[in-house]
Amino acid sequence: MARRWLFGLLSLIIAFSGTAFTRPPSVSPQSNPQPAFAPNPPPGPDRFTTVSVEYTSYEWYLATWKGSNIVCSVVFDHEGLPHPSDIYNNCDLKVYTKWITQPPCIYEDTTLCDGYYTFPITSKPAQKQVAMELASASAWISLEDCEAVLSTSTNICESNPTLVISGQEPLADEKIIRIEGTYDGQSFDCDQTNVCKFHIPETVENGVKVEFWSYSTYGDSSPVYSAQVRVQKANEGDPDQHYWYVDVLSSQWQGQAVPICSDAWNAFAPVGGSPKWLTTPTQSQELSSDIPYTYLAANLIKQGAVNASTCPDGGITPDGGANQCGLERSREEVFNWQNRFDGLIMSTARATGVPAHLLKNLFARESQFWPGSVSGIGDVGLGQLTENGADTTLFWNPSFYYQFCTFILPGETCGKGYMHISTEEQEQLRTALVGSVNATCKDCPLGIDLEHADYSVGVFAHSMIANCRQAGQVVTNYTGKSPGEVASYEDLWKFSLVNYNAGGGCLAEVITRSLGEGNTILTWDNTSPFISGACGGAVDYVNDISK
Repeated sequence: MARRWLFGLLSLIIAFSGTAFTRPPSVSPQSNPQPAFAPNPPPGPDRFTTVSVEYTSYEWYLATWKGSNIVCSVVFDHEGLPHPSDIYNNCDLKVYTKWITQPPCIYEDTTLCDGYYTFPITSKPAQKQVAMELASASAWISLEDCEAVLSTSTNICESNPTLVISGQEPLADEKIIRIEGTYDGQSFDCDQTNVCKFHIPETVENGVKVEFWSYSTYGDSSPVYSAQVRVQKANEGDPDQHYWYVDVLSSQWQGQAVPICSDAWNAFAPVGGSPKWLTTPTQSQELSSDIPYTYLAANLIKQGAVNASTCPDGGITPDGGANQCGLERSREEVFNWQNRFDGLIMSTARATGVPAHLLKNLFARESQFWPGSVSGIGDVGLGQLTENGADTTLFWNPSFYYQFCTFILPGETCGKGYMHISTEEQEQLRTALVGSVNATCKDCPLGIDLEHADYSVGVFAHSMIANCRQAGQVVTNYTGKSPGEVASYEDLWKFSLVNYNAGGGCLAEVITRSLGEGNTILTWDNTSPFISGACGGAVDYVNDISK
């Protein structure tokens, strides 16, 4: 039954010069927010109804072995034998306790047995009322008269940016009647409307927090949603031609997708766009490289793709790389091979959001694009996955875990979540995931199963997402703040690479030592000096990939 809320607060008609609540001339008065006292907490969604469901009702009797005296009738709605809960719900507690603990009847003459037995009586169609939660009202956030920049995932506005909050009511007979919220701690209230618009001024680099919700004629409200909004003015070129960069982080954002992991970290990419190593170009040709990889050349020579028989030592150095002669002979094949995955890297980047340049640089550093195994180390594939890396991927990327798990284990097992399946099942999944990216194949041309190699590109993208999430959690655990409050978007990616290369323990140690030096903002420059010992290789690793 619909309920109506009474709003007793009067709006104050006050001009807020220089604030976010100046009225834009293009916005109709009824959709303008009015500054108000702090709004009362919204009630949130409260929508339930009952529906009639047809089912089959089964009736069984519980009777004594001795004398076949009926003790109780058991009625339930599933096939098969009565469950213990059915006996508990339909019979006396003493009867249930005796039945659940009684030994099996092993005598041919059942009158010698103590306790009870069950037997079916009838089944018939029936109906029951089932409570059902209805879809709730919602609210969404967007920008007006701004243009998304595809290459940077930011938005450019040529005039003062206008933030738009829209309410949405899914029930046909109801409608949104009010939008409320706070912008950087300042309350706003748009009454008798389902759209709220207001100009937003320039913010600090980390943006400001926005909370918003909608009210419905149903009598309840949407959940309270939040967003982080950043507005930065650009003064490039003609000083009379100003424009603004605007970025929004929110689950309710209706614009262009934000860079991957921004939401998890609550961190904005740099104003105007990310550095090249954290971008995806518009064409795969822009990923092309021509680097004389010695490990890649050596494998091409060993597998017969390159004839270096007239070179000293067959073109191979004692440490397993290619010598100068081997490099010269394999130059063309090395060029072709290191770029053969570019198209797939591009499509994977578009599908997952993981920057294409990051993936390309990762594969170059880890394997020089040779997707086999490194003998004796246990690292395999283009990104050199280990069992520990597989564990991170499966734990910190739940959507990928479930998708992969259902290829290996029954769906009902996978539905428990990675942490709640058995140790043996976890090990089975880790082994299968490592095996799925290992393209080594003795009977394949060049000793490489290219289908495995191609499949692995997506696996490593999802592994990077898992590592960015774990790195963000490590930062939060040791600082008590969201990652975006204490580190930049680019540095958080560098921390994620430390996590990928050296593990979460190394990252935690580095952060702890940096905080111990009094650093309240974590940067690559003030944390990398503390990477040492067994973790020390992560410094060159991150620098190579991010250059």
